[in-house]
Amino acid sequence: QVQLAESGGRWVQAGGSLRLSCAASGHTFSSSALGWFRQAPGKEREFVAAISWSGGRTRYADFVKGRFTLSRDNSKNMVHLQMNSLKPEDTAIYYCAFGGAGYPADGITEYGYWGQGTQVTVSS
Repeated sequence: QVQLAESGGRWVQAGGSLRLSCAASGHTFSSSALGWFRQAPGKEREFVAAISWSGGRTRYADFVKGRFTLSRDNSKNMVHLQMNSLKPEDTAIYYCAFGGAGYPADGITEYGYWGQGTQVTVSS
């Protein structure tokens, strides 16, 4: 089993930056991926970014390209999402997810383990 814990979410003004972290514990697989999704009130959960654990390949949603950067620390079983130039539209609960796809999948069905989420609020 895999347990995930997100941290770093808080209130921030538009144009500011945040760094979200996801710590994974328990058994992890060599062929796996860590993904970030977000969900705003009244909207569907949407893909943000993902990274493959072994190869470090990344994939980003179009609306965050050039602003968000995903990285991993395999020795600590941790991933970090650096978010810059934040916009009010980025306000959402951000979830970390773990899956066994072996590539940075962008679909929620590719992830079987989820954290409880961390709230990000961007004011205008």
